[in-house]
Amino acid sequence: MTAILETRDLSKRFGGVAAVDEVNFSLNDGELRCLIGPNGAGKSTFFKMLCGQLKPSEGQVLFRGNDITGAEPHGIARAGMGIKTQVPSVYDGLSLRENIMLSAWRTRTKRDALAIVEDLLMKIRLADQADRLVGHLAHGQRQWVELAMVLAQDPVLVLLDEPTAGMTLDEVESTAALIRDINQTYSIIVVEHDMQFIRMIAETVTVFHQGKILAEDQVDNIMRNPAVRDVYLGKQADRGA
Repeated sequence: MTAILETRDLSKRFGGVAAVDEVNFSLNDGELRCLIGPNGAGKSTFFKMLCGQLKPSEGQVLFRGNDITGAEPHGIARAGMGIKTQVPSVYDGLSLRENIMLSAWRTRTKRDALAIVEDLLMKIRLADQADRLVGHLAHGQRQWVELAMVLAQDPVLVLLDEPTAGMTLDEVESTAALIRDINQTYSIIVVEHDMQFIRMIAETVTVFHQGKILAEDQVDNIMRNPAVRDVYLGKQADRGA
């Protein structure tokens, strides 16, 4: 399969501390990959280097075969990488439709934007609330609106940073269904702590520890991996076993 994203010996140092240490990572076109690891493992720093929020100390990031190492976030976004951060970045005083339309207009004609907005409202299952102000929505619904805003810009790869943070169980389950659905069209990387959610969506999981990749395997094998259980899963894995 063709890799849509690769890193080669990617490193980031803060003073004398290597937050990410010579990481080699590859994501195939159409794949959904989950990144996990304990606090301080390096996954968030790695994520930020992929989308241009942090500049690498060493190594390369290749996206669709092009070297984007150290590129600015807006340039990476134009190249086709969509990023959804943990805290929703939406316009509370505008309606759902208006929020998504503003994003769609950045990359599409008005006619195409109108069509994609209606399609995305259906996809996030909020078409019946299209004219409601986003500021009046529940937390999970606001997260879905922002995800629709990311998709409206026509990316080929979507990066999601803890997309279920603060959600109810029902919202988590709905988000899992939504992510599985959009993975039919988009490659996706998810950074997440919630192992129950990861089990709902993941096939392959990459585990970070002390700035390096500790393990990479199918989710069931990761859950049984003694090294992973020792450094990250612990009692959480025991409860889920």
